[in-house]
Amino acid sequence: MILQRLQKVIATSGLCSRRQAEDLIREGRVKVNGHIASLGDCVQSSDHIEVNEKTIRSPMSSITLLVNKPIGVISSCKDPQGRPTILDLIPAYMYSGQRLYPIGRLDSNSRGALLLTTSGELNLQLTHPRYLHSKTYKVWVKGYLNSNVLRQWKEGIFIDGALTNKSNIKVKSTKRNSTLLELTLTEGRKRQIRRTAELLGHPVLDLQRVSIASINLGSLPEGYWRVLDFAEWSRLLPGR
Repeated sequence: MILQRLQKVIATSGLCSRRQAEDLIREGRVKVNGHIASLGDCVQSSDHIEVNEKTIRSPMSSITLLVNKPIGVISSCKDPQGRPTILDLIPAYMYSGQRLYPIGRLDSNSRGALLLTTSGELNLQLTHPRYLHSKTYKVWVKGYLNSNVLRQWKEGIFIDGALTNKSNIKVKSTKRNSTLLELTLTEGRKRQIRRTAELLGHPVLDLQRVSIASINLGSLPEGYWRVLDFAEWSRLLPGR
């Protein structure tokens, strides 16, 4: 049986910060199993928690975070070369006693949205090809793309002997011999965008992932993270 501080469980549910959770407990606005809680109480995954008379989903069995990964950070839990990893951005108390790992990858020299979870079910849902979850990117490439190049990119090209899935591609702007694209993909081969751009003669200058399925990066600052709320988490696991 794993026990955790009540304020931590409330905070990691995405409802509020840990300090705000402590204030809610002090004000008598939190109940555990129908009884008003006290600061310092611990709970387990089977406990029923209410805040302001509304039930919250306990994240003790699983937790999912959205991180805005900066360039230079490795999308791995450990790096033998000692480079900064995605877990270096997350305080240890958020996943103590659990294995938190990234769903998919972003290259070291790419930035943007990355999900981390302790849920094997969610990891499968978002990475298995049969589910066709979309990911959207803003990509600066070198040069100006003509209609033929855009068509090839949209229809797919051969990488390692296999045709890539069709993608949605839009030209958003151009400046100084470069083009900003918005790309939406439903597959994630290794370095797919960079390799496609290179093969089509327009190397990537900057690559940012801005959404994963229904989860948008929004205004989350680079290098920061937030907990997915219950509604977001539910949309990623239909039927739950």
